[in-house]
Amino acid sequence: MDTPADVQADIRFDQGRHHRAKIGYVLLATEQTIEDDVHRLTPDGVGVHFTRIHIPDSITPATLAAQADLLADAARNILPDGSLDVICYACTSGSLVIGEDTVFRELRKGAPNAQPTSIITAVLRALNTLGARKIAVATPYLDEINRREADYMAATGLEIVNLQGLNLEKDSDMVRVTPAFIADFAQRADRPEADALFISCGALRSIDVVDALEDRLGKPVVCSNQAMVWDTLRRAGIDDAIAGYGTLLNKH
Repeated sequence: MDTPADVQADIRFDQGRHHRAKIGYVLLATEQTIEDDVHRLTPDGVGVHFTRIHIPDSITPATLAAQADLLADAARNILPDGSLDVICYACTSGSLVIGEDTVFRELRKGAPNAQPTSIITAVLRALNTLGARKIAVATPYLDEINRREADYMAATGLEIVNLQGLNLEKDSDMVRVTPAFIADFAQRADRPEADALFISCGALRSIDVVDALEDRLGKPVVCSNQAMVWDTLRRAGIDDAIAGYGTLLNKH
């Protein structure tokens, strides 16, 4: 009879299912769109791992700012063996309300071996990669968050030529806005002088319409979850072209 040591000596290991990269996402407790989008856009061999942090069903500057103190513990709950390559705070409005530097600092506390990023970081990187400086923006947010987003983006050197919001407060409402309405609303927010159109918020089902919108408008369209997945993949060294979801993922 084999001893436990004999059996263990014969164990064969490989790199597991996630042999290409491991990416973590810190989501709002109310989030209902991002997980589906991430799975849809992520190529085989890349592991995606999720955790959530508390927030009421009310997206305001105050509820978003309160998340800063929860980020480190949330990050600590994803693959504590230290094998995570990238970790992302998956909230556009939250990352700009809290600020990227604070987000990165808190994520590093919980996942010191992973590269930290956020959706607003991904969006700004995407727009820069596309060479877009004049931006039209469509959001579901309250006006006070819209003002913060416009100011945050403008402070990086972008020119916001128009920003239109839906004045929704509940995440549970944002996730139910139909893709057809998103496309029409975003087109109305666009301006001829804009180099690119940005549809903000991970709760919106924008990836369903981004490719068709680019064809309709004749310019790049960036949306939160598309930019986030592109950014996290590229940071993890994954350069696969992903067709059907806009120029960003397919060409960059």
